Amino acid sequence: MGGLSGLGFAPYFVFPLAYLGLAAFAFLTRHSPSVLAAFVAGWAFGLGQFIVGLSWITESFAVEAEQFGMLAWPAVTALSTLLALFPASAAMTARYLGGSGPGTFFVLPATWSIAEMARGAILTGFPWNLIGYAWGFSDEVLQAISVTGIYGLGLLTVLLAILPLLITEKYKLGRRSAALLLILVPTIAFAALWTGGALRLAATDIGENGPRVRIVQPNIPQNQKWAAGQANAILDQLLALSTSGESDRPRYVVWPETSYPVLFEAGRNIPPALTASVPTGGMLLFGAVREAPERRADDPALLNSVLVLDEKGAVVADYDKRRLVPFGEFTPFKRVLRVTKMTVGDIDYVPGESSAPIQLVGLPAARVLICYEAIFPRSGDDEAGWILNVTNDAWFGISAGPYQHFLAARARALEAGLPLIRAANTGVSAIVDSYGRVTEMLPLNVSGVIDGSLPGPALTETLFRRAGNIPAVVSIALLIVAGAVAPRGSRQNAGVSVATSERS
Repeated sequence: MGGLSGLGFAPYFVFPLAYLGLAAFAFLTRHSPSVLAAFVAGWAFGLGQFIVGLSWITESFAVEAEQFGMLAWPAVTALSTLLALFPASAAMTARYLGGSGPGTFFVLPATWSIAEMARGAILTGFPWNLIGYAWGFSDEVLQAISVTGIYGLGLLTVLLAILPLLITEKYKLGRRSAALLLILVPTIAFAALWTGGALRLAATDIGENGPRVRIVQPNIPQNQKWAAGQANAILDQLLALSTSGESDRPRYVVWPETSYPVLFEAGRNIPPALTASVPTGGMLLFGAVREAPERRADDPALLNSVLVLDEKGAVVADYDKRRLVPFGEFTPFKRVLRVTKMTVGDIDYVPGESSAPIQLVGLPAARVLICYEAIFPRSGDDEAGWILNVTNDAWFGISAGPYQHFLAARARALEAGLPLIRAANTGVSAIVDSYGRVTEMLPLNVSGVIDGSLPGPALTETLFRRAGNIPAVVSIALLIVAGAVAPRGSRQNAGVSVATSERS
């Protein structure tokens, strides 16, 4: 059931499977004969869901197949095994707090949401494919993110899957009535969420009178990005895309993450193709790797950066990535594990020091998200007027990964009520308005540009931007209280049967 529920995520969006999977997960948790049995059931469900939802990771091992290819599926299985501990803990805790009574049904949505929040925070955090993303097939339903955040939408999703089971148990309904409820509840919920989102979208009139931007998608294969002798050819391709249609060229050009194909050194060895890509009176925003300053010669480190170049070749703004990818940009516990990262070179990256928006002449302040950073929910008013997301998803081919990554980036626009400009090496590049709607897009494995105006911010500040996860946390607390006052039955009772659970 966990594996089937994984098909509810992008790009498949088979929502009924995600919904039924959650209902089965809740049923098995409620009727587990013991707390340990609930843990095992939750772990098995999580294992299946993560293996299916994260199968795209195997594509990254194919880039250096001779060195890493044999590790692809073992690595995905090992990662899924660890991540499955989060739903396992949710099931175990719900079964313990709810006992063998219906209180488990009240508590489980809360413990699931707590587990998702923990997954986004522990160690480096990995909030990928949160259950709320299963609604990604509908722009209207996704509007709920502006109020609840993605964790809150996930809480509601699990609650809806459990509601038919709770009603069935309370009123002793038969199988036919239970099956009918399993259809009616999500249908009514979808209609309500869709209607609310449609009304919100109908009231929007943000216009497209902002500065014009060109997004460049070069579509450079990962095995060529850092290959010897390829730098000039890559720069020539970026220059050609950046300068095409000179008479109607936007003033601002955006290149993807690490698009500059050599180590960047400010003021030194800057090739003419780079400065020639800057529009007259405009700026070039591009991803580059540079050395971290103030490091000892025997302890070098790199920064994954977005740099802003003016037409004189001067860097007028910069941002350094703060959330790094384990084993991709740095090796955790390197001295213990004695392994190196999968990307080119032996030198690890280090995180940047500031998450403040970058200030640009002629543009609102930009909140920058480099690749992995786009999957992390973020509230608070940092005075940004738009979101810039640059990424290199060439590692993942035409798998589900880039689609899931793009959906997460759209969720960040919805949370903040800000437009999103996204430049991806191999796609998906796009302009997304402040309501999460895609206005322009380049698909995967296509070389080209997008010319468009920067949409304005949402007409009103989103509740999530002001309050963050507070509404979700309050809802979690209320559900735990409801579970505490519900009939509990025995907490442990390792030999309890399904029939005994129903009688209690």
